[in-house]
Formats: sequence, structure tokens, C-alpha cells
Amino acid sequence: MHSLFFAHLTVEKLCKAIWVKNNPDNFPPRTHHLVKIIQQSNITIDQEYLVFLQSFDDFLIEGRYPDYLFKINKICNFDFTKTTLQKVAEIIKCLQEKLP
Repeated sequence: MHSLFFAHLTVEKLCKAIWVKNNPDNFPPRTHHLVKIIQQSNITIDQEYLVFLQSFDDFLIEGRYPDYLFKINKICNFDFTKTTLQKVAEIIKCLQEKLP
């Protein structure tokens, strides 16, 4: 579960870097919701990635209730985590291409 949380942070920081690149006279939005940040960044990414990122926000666990953490921890088995991190790696590569 923690690896997915840290992966979320990685994608979030990359999205905010893109946002700052495209909005140099402003501060990035005060949100952790990845799709919202991307939509405000004036970039386009594949719809499949947007759908994935919408559900990936579930791993933004800061401030969640203990029963939610227990529930999400149950789905974070090895196979689920491996597959999810592979998709995250694809998205990171896509976003990095939009940064330079």
C-alpha cells in the first residue's frame, strides 16, 4: 500500500511540474487529484491514462479513516501492486515527455 502511495506522490509532483511549466506566473493548484491537475496544465494525455489516474487517487491515503485504510490494504496484494506500478511507469514516461 505504501509503495502505491509514494507512486501517487511521484505522479502528482510530475503533474505539478508540468503545470508550473505551462503556467510560469502562477502557483500550482492546491489539490492532490491528478486528473484535475492535468486538466489545468493545458496538456493532453490518453483517455485510458486519465481513467486510470482517476482511480489511482484512491491511494492518496493521507487523512483517510482507519476503516478505509484496512479496506484498501486488502486489495494491495503483490499482483495488484505490480500491475498498478507498471501502469504508473507508463504514465510517468508519458508525462516526462511533456515536461522538456
